[in-house]
This record gives sequence, C-alpha cells and structure tokens, in this order.
Amino acid sequence: MAEGGAGAGARAAGERGAAAPAGEAFPAGGGDGRVRAGLRTYGLIAGMWIRSTMAYRASFAMTVGASFAVTGLDFVAIWLMFSRVDALGGWSLPEIAFLYGLCGVSFGLADLAIGSMERLGRRVRDGTLDTLLVRPAPVLAQLAADRFALRRVGRVAQGGLVLGYALAALDVGWTPLKVLLMPVTVVSGAAIFAAVFVAGAAFQFVAQDASEVQNAFTYGGATLLQYPPVVFGQEMVRGVTFVLPLAFVNWVPASYVLDRPYPLDLPGWTAFAAPPVAAGCCALAGLAWRAGLRSYRSTGS
Repeated sequence: MAEGGAGAGARAAGERGAAAPAGEAFPAGGGDGRVRAGLRTYGLIAGMWIRSTMAYRASFAMTVGASFAVTGLDFVAIWLMFSRVDALGGWSLPEIAFLYGLCGVSFGLADLAIGSMERLGRRVRDGTLDTLLVRPAPVLAQLAADRFALRRVGRVAQGGLVLGYALAALDVGWTPLKVLLMPVTVVSGAAIFAAVFVAGAAFQFVAQDASEVQNAFTYGGATLLQYPPVVFGQEMVRGVTFVLPLAFVNWVPASYVLDRPYPLDLPGWTAFAAPPVAAGCCALAGLAWRAGLRSYRSTGS
C-alpha cells in the first residue's frame, strides 16, 4: 500500500507539473513575474554550484585549463592544415579564425549558461525529474542551472583568444555599423545556441535517450561553423540557414564584416538579422519546451 501510494503521489505530481509547465502557474504578475522567478531560481542554484566549485580552487584552475586546452585542439588542427595550404575555399587563416572565434565565444556562453539541459533525458528515465516538478520554481531554470559547470568558461576564453588574434591579423575597414555588429552577433549567436539546447531538451521528453542527437546539433553545429560555407554543399548551407539558422551565428554577419559574398547570395540586410532570428528561435524553443513538459507523465517511482 505504501509503495502504491508513493507511486500515485509521484504520478499526481507529474500531472500537476504537466498542467502548470515549468512551475509557471506562479508567482502572480504574469509573464514578468515568471521571468523574475526563473532568473532568481537560476541565480540561486548556479551560485550554489559556483561556491561549491570555488571551495577547491586548485581543482577548478586545473579543470579550466583542461577545458581551454581541449577546445584549443580544434584550432590547432586548423592551424596545422594551413601549414600545408595558403587558403581554404579562398579563406585565409585569419578569416577562418574570425569565424572560429565568433562561434567559439557564442557557443561557449550558451554552453556555460544552459548546457546542463542535455541531462534531461537521464532525469526522465530515472524519475528524478519529478523532484523538480514539485518545487515552487520554474523547471527550465532548475535544469539550466543544475550542476552549473564554471569550468566551461575555459571554452569562452579560448574562443575569445582566437577572435582577438583574428581581429589583430585582419585588415578590416571598420565602420560604426561593423563595430556595433560584433557584440550583437556574439549575444545573438549565444541565444540561437541556447534555443537549440532547449529545443533538444524538449525532444528528450519524447525520445528520452536522445542526448547524442541533441549534441549533433549543438556541438556538431559549432564545429560546422568553424569553417567557411564555401567548403560545404549547397543543401547543407540551405539547411543551416533556413531550417536550423545557425548561419546567423557567424557566417552571415562575418560576410558583412569581411566584405565577402553572402552565403546563398542572401541580401545585404541579412547581416543584421541575427537578433530577430535569435528571438524567433527562442520563441519556438519555448513552445517546444511547453509542449514537451505538458506531455510528460511521471514514472511513478
């Protein structure tokens, strides 16, 4: 009887969570109140994990250094490639470093902030997601901040270092618009990757064991964007422009900054389309998250 009661209670908790996704039935105050609650929850949980990490500063320094070195191997491979060739698809090493740096910083920020979402499938399988549903806090914020890995700042630093090298080596005719476009591109790119993380997590409500599928679009997409679009087939470029718009992370804005032809002969104004594209991606990811959470039913264990 006790076991049956516990199972029924867990199923009821799951149903309550499905009826009020992500703890969003509270607090009062509409959307603004929910956003504030989510940010507060995220900050508290992330802060707890940061304090835990910093209790062992030597270990933290070593893990950041390891993250920096491992991610840096990707650019070392590109650099070794250019020891044998002068250009790749007509792009020089500093130009590809520019693509690499923009993508590396954007993806690093998204991975730092919300990379823990890929663990959702595991929580669904073992039933530990139920513990998040009964807490008076948005589930999305709890998952995003869960086991917040400050060591991932090494990826951001490595991407920033490569971007700095590219900016120093390139002879760019800077204008106010190009200067403004740089931070806008980085922030928008991080938002696009964050939307992919959330949408991938929503898919795991159905597939449950799909973290590698999600990684193909997040980590795989970041690797794809390290190279210029001219080295890929037109179908691939169309897919990452019109279906999963990762091209707006760096390919399209970089074409404007470097005065290069746009992928697929896109019009010039698309160089400034990253913010609305990111907003659209986040809106669609939010809808996917709500649908996935509503479809969830507790494991009853």
